[in-house]
Amino acid sequence: MSSLPNSDFNTNGSFLAEKGQALYENQLKATLEPHHFGEFVAIEPVTGRYFLGDTATSALVTASKSMPKSQFFLMRVGYPAAHKIGGPWLKK
Repeated sequence: MSSLPNSDFNTNGSFLAEKGQALYENQLKATLEPHHFGEFVAIEPVTGRYFLGDTATSALVTASKSMPKSQFFLMRVGYPAAHKIGGPWLKK
């Protein structure tokens, strides 16, 4: 994605992930999980705007079109991560 005006995100990817995860847990989880479980959400951590899609690509494309100079935190609604590498999902 394009660079953010905020250099903290450009130099520290963990900050992007921590902010995106915190926004999901504290503001979006209760709203999204009942009706969008399993969909992908791209969260813009500076503004808190989010974009849903049936696939990771569709969520990120929609987000990038709407906010082309932003970076996004991607996750799958109701899951601990957007994607897995082997093994079963562990639902909370």
